Amino acid sequence: MKWFRRILGATFALAILLPALAVAGGWLWLRTGLPSDGRAIAVDGPSAPVEILRDENAVPHVFAGSDHDAYFALGWLHAEDRLFQMEMQRRVGAGRLAEVIGEAGLRTDRYMRTLGIYRQAETSYDAMAPEIRDALDAYAAGVNAWLAQRPGPLPLEFQVLRFAPEPWRPADSIVWGKLMALQLSGNSRAELRRARLLQRLDPAQVDDLHPAYPDGAPVTLSAALGGLDFERWAGVSLPDLGPDKASNVWVLSADRTATGAPILVNDPHLALNAPILWYLARVEAPGLSLTGATVPGVPFHLLGHNGTIAWGLTTTGTDVQDLFVERLDPADAGRYLTPEGAVPFETREETIRIAGGGEERLTVRSTRHGPVISDVEDAAAGVLPEGHVLSLAFTALSGRDTTAGSLYHVNRARNWDEFRSALRSFIVPQQNFAYADKAGNIGFYTPGLVPVREAGDGTLPSPGWTGEHGWTGFVPFEELPHAYNPPGGSFVNANNRVVGPDYPWLLTTDWDDPFRALRIEERLGTAPPQDLESSEALLADTVDLAARDLLPLLARAETDDPAARDALARLAAWDGRSDRDAAEPLIFNWWLRELNRRLHADELGPLAAEVRGLNPRVVRRMLTERRRWCDDVTTPDVEESCGRVLGASLEATLAALAERHGADPAGWRWGDEHRAPLTNQVIDRIPVLRSLRDLGTETDGSDFTVNRGATRLSDDEAPFAHVHGAGYRAVYDLGAPERSLFVIATGQSGNPLSPHYSDFVERWRDGRHVTITGTPEELAARGIGRLVLSPGRQAR
Repeated sequence: MKWFRRILGATFALAILLPALAVAGGWLWLRTGLPSDGRAIAVDGPSAPVEILRDENAVPHVFAGSDHDAYFALGWLHAEDRLFQMEMQRRVGAGRLAEVIGEAGLRTDRYMRTLGIYRQAETSYDAMAPEIRDALDAYAAGVNAWLAQRPGPLPLEFQVLRFAPEPWRPADSIVWGKLMALQLSGNSRAELRRARLLQRLDPAQVDDLHPAYPDGAPVTLSAALGGLDFERWAGVSLPDLGPDKASNVWVLSADRTATGAPILVNDPHLALNAPILWYLARVEAPGLSLTGATVPGVPFHLLGHNGTIAWGLTTTGTDVQDLFVERLDPADAGRYLTPEGAVPFETREETIRIAGGGEERLTVRSTRHGPVISDVEDAAAGVLPEGHVLSLAFTALSGRDTTAGSLYHVNRARNWDEFRSALRSFIVPQQNFAYADKAGNIGFYTPGLVPVREAGDGTLPSPGWTGEHGWTGFVPFEELPHAYNPPGGSFVNANNRVVGPDYPWLLTTDWDDPFRALRIEERLGTAPPQDLESSEALLADTVDLAARDLLPLLARAETDDPAARDALARLAAWDGRSDRDAAEPLIFNWWLRELNRRLHADELGPLAAEVRGLNPRVVRRMLTERRRWCDDVTTPDVEESCGRVLGASLEATLAALAERHGADPAGWRWGDEHRAPLTNQVIDRIPVLRSLRDLGTETDGSDFTVNRGATRLSDDEAPFAHVHGAGYRAVYDLGAPERSLFVIATGQSGNPLSPHYSDFVERWRDGRHVTITGTPEELAARGIGRLVLSPGRQAR
């Protein structure tokens, strides 16, 4: 019995220890794939040794003898730190998700194969100038060198999904730009939404849901377009409404700063994930000096400064997609009608492989306007009459996309003329470029293809068989919105309207809300000359002008409920700051969400989810000019007043918040709901792993503040989770570019096992930044790692 007990005890001990040892061993094994200090590696690719020094934030500083070697090194670094991010980007673009995640990826794959995104990236590479191809080739060689000589296992996500990446190709870098164009150009869905709304509402009601851009609101180039001939376009009507894209940029001339030189501030807003899209890097080589934001998978700096100029971006929101309803030939469904008669569809066959061994065959059809998306797009259901299909015209669907080459030349520009020349080859997506240089100049340009339509404004699907709404060309580059050294000494854009109503070309009918631009202009107009600290503070500004605008109207709520009256008093005293420790932004935003539902969900029925949002300008319009929306059309006889709707929605809000956060509003906090999850698309699907690397953090700001914290209202479990915002922020000092400030939302590494997976989270949340500067000697003294990539095959 004694020996039996000992054996039994040892067995139990092993049963406990072996799994723990296995986990620990696996953890240590996976960590061997992380970068280590003091490395010298011989690789096939560089022409001379490349020295890479990482600073205390794991930001690499690349010192190379040629731009070819610099691009090679950046490819190595991106692969070392963000390989899985790169892999998923190219798989999405190529329509190859199902190969690794199974049937869950099929819908995306079908759509991407139908658009032909990756095919176009391949042909775009062939259309580029030799120096651009050389840069893409050098970068791909760097990625593949790391794949061939990586020191340990592939990152954790590859182990979970059980696959290994293929070698990197230049087209894999180009496809990212196509994906970004697709992400930032959602007008086709807006067209379908309007078409469905018109099936339930009259045109005036649809217009109520899309209020015109307000008179007097900021227009970025309102007084700066004197060089264009407006006369021949007199009488053209440009209605303006508003979408929900977001970024901020402002640039100030030297006489408006305390530094004696221009300051440029930028924070592009995109989805907030872990890792974040952006990767900080500094590159030094003869003729090339770049510091700022790169995107893993792409060799060029998307944002930053080159020691002489700085540039920043916001999305213009231009309508570059049109849907065409194509009528089939009644005698032959393999043909469709055009003004010249019936013509056959262009077709090709695609095979989508599925994890586990299956495959799906897809026949892709295209018309003269573009690919037939109704073959794969469920959103078209219920809109198309029998005998018709839906095709998509989109500026990004080109095999001669030279946008990558434009970025190559922007990185090297030394003055406004070179910068402007570089933008000529920028194709998609149309962006607002703000510019500043050390000589004291500032500028603004919106390059990209903008379609010119035969007729119509692109807000609804058009008949494709008549030829009346087709594209006749694109707006000439010289006539795209631009200005240089304006009299006011500044440019401000927060996705607000770029040009005034006299501008001769139609960019879009959907301009974003002006609240962020108004707040930036307000602060810049009242503050002393700007410096780095005040610019940093403005990026973190949380004043919600939408709340300040609406609260006097909301105060008209009719209610006898004591809790509602207390809430009204609390909101009346609120200064509009959406800080995470305050209760007022929680009450206001939840109330606005509930109010939207009560104002128009009854009219919209099943389409209510398509118009879901906070929509402050829609609410203002309905509470003032279009008060008929306050009536609940589902109730007989009684016509509800706006005051009653306001009161009922406030009472419902307080009841919901009490259930979620307790009965006492003094204990409510905006940060309890407004939290950036910063989720990893693979790791956070596995409960044990998710708990080990939870980067989620409470954040300030709201959908309408400069420090923007956009939410996904459709998620009833977490309607105000901060899922979209400034993943990168920068303040560029053109007087001393080395003093420029930077931050990203997560960390440099995309590997959850790395200590640099979350370096920046707290600084990003709190509006703090770092510099990216130093000589090799300084960096060696304060940095965390040194790597030398030398020519040759033998490791030493």
